[in-house]
Amino acid sequence: MKLVISALVKVIVGLAAVAALLFAPAGSFHFPGAWRLISILFIPMIIIGVVFLIWAPETLSRRLRAKEERSKQKGVVAVSGLLFIASFVLAGLDFRFGWSDMPDWVLWTAGAIFLASYGMYAEVMRENEWLSRSIEVAEGQKVVSTGLYGIVRHPMYTATVGMFLTMPIIMGSWWAFAVMLPYVPVIAVRIKDEEQLLVAELDGYQEYRDKVRWKLFPYIY
Repeated sequence: MKLVISALVKVIVGLAAVAALLFAPAGSFHFPGAWRLISILFIPMIIIGVVFLIWAPETLSRRLRAKEERSKQKGVVAVSGLLFIASFVLAGLDFRFGWSDMPDWVLWTAGAIFLASYGMYAEVMRENEWLSRSIEVAEGQKVVSTGLYGIVRHPMYTATVGMFLTMPIIMGSWWAFAVMLPYVPVIAVRIKDEEQLLVAELDGYQEYRDKVRWKLFPYIY
């Protein structure tokens, strides 16, 4: 019940925050891009949450913990948060003043990429029971090297890049997309610091890193 309440509170607070950041700058609730994002973001989130609550509550509990202990990771979280706030506010202003003209096929393509990335996100949670939002090595944790982890070392971040870069497009704003682009180098900083911890504290991670070359995207990075 404690986990249910924690998850429910985070969903409600997240929904309220996203709505405020979008509708207030837009000056209207008749903002189709905002409703598209809210639907495509929160409906799968609730479905995935219920599934993991039933079959893998410990994994869900780890994903709900978000307190970072490493100073560099605190900086990454802060910068990421600023990018999200700026992107959402700018999307609302973009709608109000009509700065962007985006074809429907771009919106649909972005939505498809977002959902595919969300599916990848869920699969990573299924494959890695040790997955946590904060950078840490849990007691008894082992290296996961199969499935998506056999292709890239950080498939969760691959999924989040796909999700976060398509969110501004789903909202119909090129300007918000431009603001969100720095999320990619921010994630690169997070990965570098995370791997330093994993090499130092997780048995077998150096061998895994030598075996799986790519961090996010095969043959690219």
